[in-house]
Amino acid sequence: MTLDGALLLDKPLGLSSNAALQKAKRLLGAAKAGHAGTLDPLASGLLLVLLGEATKFAGPLLDADKEYLATLKLGERTSTGDAEGEVLDKRPVQVTEESVLRTLGRFRGETEQVPPMHSALKHKGTPLYRLARRGEQVARAPRRVRIADLQLIKQEETALVLRVVCSKGTYIRVLAEDIGQALGCGAHLSGLRRSASGRFRVDDGVTLEALERMAMDERRQRLLPLPALLEGLPRAELGAAEEARLRQGQALKISGLHAGLCAVVRPDGAVIGLGSADGEGGLKPLRLTQAAEKHLKSAAHIKRE
Repeated sequence: MTLDGALLLDKPLGLSSNAALQKAKRLLGAAKAGHAGTLDPLASGLLLVLLGEATKFAGPLLDADKEYLATLKLGERTSTGDAEGEVLDKRPVQVTEESVLRTLGRFRGETEQVPPMHSALKHKGTPLYRLARRGEQVARAPRRVRIADLQLIKQEETALVLRVVCSKGTYIRVLAEDIGQALGCGAHLSGLRRSASGRFRVDDGVTLEALERMAMDERRQRLLPLPALLEGLPRAELGAAEEARLRQGQALKISGLHAGLCAVVRPDGAVIGLGSADGEGGLKPLRLTQAAEKHLKSAAHIKRE
């Protein structure tokens, strides 16, 4: 049985995204799997596991904003920007709620971040974290990111809990370090939980432990179908003949589509794939699912007629 869909997995602490993915893949008996957005082993929360044809839609899912609950340890800077690194220095913490709220306001909106050395970005083919472990430092170009929302959830003497909604590519530990510097006491990221990715929330997810206790049928009932992954995108509905032409790589004329990414579906709602509209009626294929054999035969019959 081919499994096509997505699992909202609540990844535990201490497990890499790939290890969690492989466990979920095995528990579901899937042949092909991927995920839409890595979580570090020290982070927990929503990991969107994609199975079968759903792996073709990772791009738009990766592009969605992410929501996190981030815990900052004030007064300590570390070599990695998180709790895994060596403490570099300690400073007294004398911050008020007013100063925290004022500081957070400076980070909302578009800003630039310098990627950390302890990251998977590559320099001349070598991941930065490997260079960092050798004690090497290289220049990193700043990246434009967007902090859509940044709220104080809880404040303790030496800790802050923040809700962060941000664009893809945002490094929360860099944000934590920058906030600590702005507060004058330094900080590092001591805890991180992804609570949402786009419109998908961890509250609707399932843990690996819960999956293990389920029968196979119950596990597979947890999967979101392909149409659910593309909800919210503009839709182009194609008949069999149009689908056949699109699968041959031909551009179609579809009126009423705005420029950009769109979901391409059949009249019954079954997903054909993703297309790109040019805003002038043109639709080109991007990523298409495998066509059902009988549907292809129907399309071929229509074409012969």
